[in-house]
Amino acid sequence: MTNYFQSLPDGWTIYVWMIAGALIIGAAVYGIYWASKNEQFDEDIKYLVFDADDEDKMSPEEFAKSQEVNKRQMDRRVEFLKEKEAEKSNKA
Repeated sequence: MTNYFQSLPDGWTIYVWMIAGALIIGAAVYGIYWASKNEQFDEDIKYLVFDADDEDKMSPEEFAKSQEVNKRQMDRRVEFLKEKEAEKSNKA
């Protein structure tokens, strides 16, 4: 195997690096695409770490916003679970 690599002309390794770079860029683009399709770019995600016990740590507006975001997220979770259950029952 070593003899094979030594018999190759100079400069062949740049092509290996170019292919590796293209694969990394492709994986990054796919990751961003996946994240956008799966609701991962939500600016209100910071409110999901708070619960009703954190009211004293926030202004009244922020607390109301966090409660609204938590409710919306839980509603979406219920929808998602129903969709998954429907898919599972359709496959069976």
